[in-house]
Amino acid sequence: MLEATPHAQTGKRGKRVEKLAAQRSGLLYYLVRDRYLYLFLVPAISYFFLFKFVTLYGELIAFKDFRLLQGVWGSQWVGFKHFHILLASPDFWQVLRNTLLLNLYSLIVAFPAPIVLAVLLNEVRLHWFKRSVQNMLYLPYFISWVVLGGIIVSLLSPSTGVVNSLLGLAGIEPIYFMTDTGWWPVVFSLSTVWQGAGWGTIIYMAAIAAIDPGLYEAAKMDGAGKLRQIWHITLPGIRGTIAILLVLQMGKMMDVGFEHVFNLQNPAVFSVADVISTYVYRTGLQNAQYSLATAVGLFQGVIGLILVLIVNKAVKKLGEGGLW
Repeated sequence: MLEATPHAQTGKRGKRVEKLAAQRSGLLYYLVRDRYLYLFLVPAISYFFLFKFVTLYGELIAFKDFRLLQGVWGSQWVGFKHFHILLASPDFWQVLRNTLLLNLYSLIVAFPAPIVLAVLLNEVRLHWFKRSVQNMLYLPYFISWVVLGGIIVSLLSPSTGVVNSLLGLAGIEPIYFMTDTGWWPVVFSLSTVWQGAGWGTIIYMAAIAAIDPGLYEAAKMDGAGKLRQIWHITLPGIRGTIAILLVLQMGKMMDVGFEHVFNLQNPAVFSVADVISTYVYRTGLQNAQYSLATAVGLFQGVIGLILVLIVNKAVKKLGEGGLW
């Protein structure tokens, strides 16, 4: 038999290499290779599938005159009737205004807070002090709003609260923080910072850690001080992270958070503290108007999606990656 020429052998070997490379570039190859890592995603994927995608079936209630005994399919189809009722209700426009204003206050006050804290902590050189501050910042994030709300109410009590006791020592009359419509949004915004700033700091600290230390060394050689290093290196280095978190924050502009508001509000401040989440709770669970409550939730979700799309496009126009 004639032996294959060296050129033919090289060609066959090249084809085998190409075939092996094609197999390794397939999705199945990476799923098998990293199967144990993908197992960590199973709980998160299961959560979103069960509680975010499967539950979309229930949005049909917004377009029906839902009766519990008749079920979703058995209830009468009414189209956009409940949306018309919703948009014609003055109560809805008040809770919509309150929701947007409280989220705007939180965006102005709470969104920059973890950025500032992360930058400051990054400059701390005493490791024991840095760890202690980080632990104190992270702790409120893992405490329920039932507990945090009770702490805030106790601290701001006009008779026994620490804050009003200190104001009394300064000759200032007690301030009714929790029942004053002017002070309540301030308390809400500052409590948002207290509870969430620590978690945001973790994300920004991780982003800062990814910045090349050589950039700081070069800046020092050029005579740049700490403020210039922060302005020209640290902040530009985490700009992408800031942009992504801003897009995600805008998606929550229609959702203040039920537990937060519910544990701090009272009838005296309903005019500024009644938001969409508490309105849905009152309408759907207390008054059993399930279709109207579902219409509110669907409206909330659609507006949030539109805001995410708009802000994500604006971020990409500014040169950042965005969410997609």
